[in-house]
Amino acid sequence: MSAEISARRRKDIIDALRRGVVPVNGLDALAVGLDRFEAALDDDLDRAAGGGSVFKAVRGEYGAGKTFFTRWLAERAKRRGFATAEVQVSELETPLHRMETIYRRLVENLSTEQFPASALRPILDGWIYALEEDVLNGGAVAEDDTAGLDTAVGALLETRLTEISRSTPGFAAALRGYRTATASGDHAVADGLAAWLGGQPHVAAAARRAAGVKGDLDHFAAMSFLQGLLTVLRDSGHPGLLLVLDEVETLQRVRSDARDKALNALRQLIDEIYAGRFPGLLLIITGTPAFYDGAQGVQRLAPLAQRLATDFGSDPRWDNPRATQLRLPGFSLDALVELGSRVRAIYASPAAEDRIDDGYLRELAVAVTGKLGGQVGVAPRVYLKKLVADVLDRADQFADWNPREHYALTVRSDELTEIERNAASADDISLQL
Repeated sequence: MSAEISARRRKDIIDALRRGVVPVNGLDALAVGLDRFEAALDDDLDRAAGGGSVFKAVRGEYGAGKTFFTRWLAERAKRRGFATAEVQVSELETPLHRMETIYRRLVENLSTEQFPASALRPILDGWIYALEEDVLNGGAVAEDDTAGLDTAVGALLETRLTEISRSTPGFAAALRGYRTATASGDHAVADGLAAWLGGQPHVAAAARRAAGVKGDLDHFAAMSFLQGLLTVLRDSGHPGLLLVLDEVETLQRVRSDARDKALNALRQLIDEIYAGRFPGLLLIITGTPAFYDGAQGVQRLAPLAQRLATDFGSDPRWDNPRATQLRLPGFSLDALVELGSRVRAIYASPAAEDRIDDGYLRELAVAVTGKLGGQVGVAPRVYLKKLVADVLDRADQFADWNPREHYALTVRSDELTEIERNAASADDISLQL
């Protein structure tokens, strides 16, 4: 496996695990048990790339790997040319019933395989470049005919913006203004209009006047802005957008009136997706079983519950990966050991592999899990952090170091997340392996 991953990517993965965070890329190498979802999700990406729109709901308990799953999917989407964005839903900063905040966070976190967040400006510039290339490829205008090229690009721009203009004239006007400001070198206006297109409030009046747009983004305009963004993505060479709304279960903890608004907003968004309003969009939401099945979550709004209804049997092996809801069963001890063996292979240290055998990987998994209340699903982050920082690093550096003789597992309260801390049987635990 290590031979399939570049040395730089191996280092990035190992460094992230050493710090106890999910790696930014290379997640395929760590994806244990997700192969059964690959074919169905690739079909969903193909549908979005072909101009369709798709909605999926991912369910799993805390620690089941929902965030890892969505980032793994985002990595697959980026390899297909998609843009991706992950938005954390929260009551104060990103309430679901205010689509203008969702859209703003989407743009702030927008990324592609070539550009990290926020990738809006490179995407806009790529869109303008694509217009110029289309004009030149038509053969009617020479590359050195600056005035003719500008006129032809403007005409093509108007043709491409026809659909956007009907639904969101302000978005189209801002795109025109952005192109004009970029071509003339007016960076202040270009910056302001890019911010306005990204849903940012309080954009300078001079920039808005230059494009003839007014005001700030509101809930209803945000839906149209999303349409416009999808069009720009497609015209700039990105076949679609994967949008992840993470931790939607936080809606259960907000005031009842805000919760009802948020659930209805989610229902409306799903209906718009099914109606084909957002060609190229693959929307993923994540939540706990309590959110989908409990009285304070989806079941509170009958039309939404109906749209998300999915039958799950007692054995996850027979779950349908094409269904609206996908269930992540979480880690078993065997899966945790397999994950440890993959990390050991990525670490690629012969000195470490000699002493860190599969038996020890299982011993460490049992020990970490046992000190987190026996909850295997909560253990992966701590397990991998200990495996890399405390075990593999030492075995790689010290030839006479043996984990069974020289290592005492210590799990401190201050290195745990709140969920891990709640699972732990004590704040300060030491165990000899």
